[in-house]
Amino acid sequence: MMKTIVGWHVDIEFTEDEVAGKTRAACMVRLPDGTEMRAHGHAKRHPDDMEQQRVGEEIAAARCLNELSRNLMKKAGGEIEEATHIPAHLAM
Repeated sequence: MMKTIVGWHVDIEFTEDEVAGKTRAACMVRLPDGTEMRAHGHAKRHPDDMEQQRVGEEIAAARCLNELSRNLMKKAGGEIEEATHIPAHLAM
């Protein structure tokens, strides 16, 4: 049986520039060690595409979470190297 030992919550906030057709996302996760990690993502609607706010949010959020993921991997790699004194090569 698996136990849940900790839970993380990622907050994502969006800003829209309807005139320019741009959506920006900012995400943040607070880790159990107190570290707050932040990232950003964006989406831009092509002028010929119909306006779908939800799609812009999904794309901006995906890009934001991708950046956050890379930052978490970098942090974890640094912690592994600090503990082992051996270069860490973490794959995505």
